[in-house]
Amino acid sequence: MTPIPDDIQRLRVMAAGVRGAKVVERVLPAPFEEVWPVMAALDFLPDLARTRLLSADGDRIEVLARSKYGFRAHLRGFRRPGWCWLQSRFLLVGLAAAPDGTGGTRIALTGGLRIPARAAVVPFGTLPELTRSAGRLAAAFD
Repeated sequence: MTPIPDDIQRLRVMAAGVRGAKVVERVLPAPFEEVWPVMAALDFLPDLARTRLLSADGDRIEVLARSKYGFRAHLRGFRRPGWCWLQSRFLLVGLAAAPDGTGGTRIALTGGLRIPARAAVVPFGTLPELTRSAGRLAAAFD
């Protein structure tokens, strides 16, 4: 019998379908119940200066994000405990978290600038940016 995939595995599969997408994973020394609300707020993402929830209907959400450079993105997608996948015309954000079984939390991040009308992410700078995002998130729990 095949085990049911957790949200980290699901994020890996989703990212595998997006050309140029990278996934950064880490284990944080804090329980899922503390980590997920911080992740879901998106405040740890260094390129996003501000986010505003426009609507939420069950798992479906719409978020208006403004970058530190002044660009805006109208993101649409899904958010539930342990899982968030948001896309705009030019931006992709994927987050996942799952308890690690020892009191900590495994996290995974993907995303970057999208190439419009294609399942692709601009490959330049995405891995360092995701690594920096994971580091900022980890610093919140040190």
